[in-house]
Amino acid sequence: MELKNILVEHEKATATITINRPEKLNALNKETIQELHDVLSLLETNENVRTIIITGSGEKAFVAGADISEFAHFSEKQGAELARKGQELLFDFVENMKTPVIAAVNGFALGGGLELAMSCHFRIASDNAKMGLPEVSLGVIPGYGGTQRLAQLVGKGRAMEMVMTAGMIDAQSAKEFGLVNHVVPQADLFATYMGIADKIQRNSPVAIGKAIEAINANFKDGVNGFETEIENFGICFGTADFKEGTTAFLEKRRPVFEGK
Repeated sequence: MELKNILVEHEKATATITINRPEKLNALNKETIQELHDVLSLLETNENVRTIIITGSGEKAFVAGADISEFAHFSEKQGAELARKGQELLFDFVENMKTPVIAAVNGFALGGGLELAMSCHFRIASDNAKMGLPEVSLGVIPGYGGTQRLAQLVGKGRAMEMVMTAGMIDAQSAKEFGLVNHVVPQADLFATYMGIADKIQRNSPVAIGKAIEAINANFKDGVNGFETEIENFGICFGTADFKEGTTAFLEKRRPVFEGK
């Protein structure tokens, strides 16, 4: 697969995807969104990949927003289609992946960049990170799930303020708001997310995928999250990972999960 806008590296069971458009501060365009979808689809089916990291190239930006030049002259219909297709291809897709996806926010995460980070299962930020949804300053609103996920993560009041002021918050405020899980010096970002990835990889991939599905169910209209949890809890009993995990516990050894 030829990739123009992203880089992919593998280390142990972790795949790191780096959005590589430094001349645009890694801004998302339609081509990049498609490449991310294609790569993530492949990684999702790769049994050797247990965690995925998404980050941006350089030290200035994770993703500084969407590429405005692509849609500045769109009609209402084209704008709605842009948002719908983007959500389906990337943002909703990431949120519902069974493989854990961690955003390593290494600088500016604005507009579509923050929306991408929020679609990941959780976020780690470098101490120089700045985050915000500045879309109303352009006469538009967030279109890649930002109005929904920001409110889920930080609460309605803070989401309203962040969106309406179009302002940025720093990494420490993002942690206090619950938008990111950890804030570390930029030099420590790689070691931090690899350490967390290693902890995740000690556990059952099947169980993690079912847990992601159950947690996400709480935020979906018309879905009973408790019922999803009950169903997925039961499904786990029929897996080889469950047999290995319980056997290892009783035998007082570390389990070796195969993700089956």
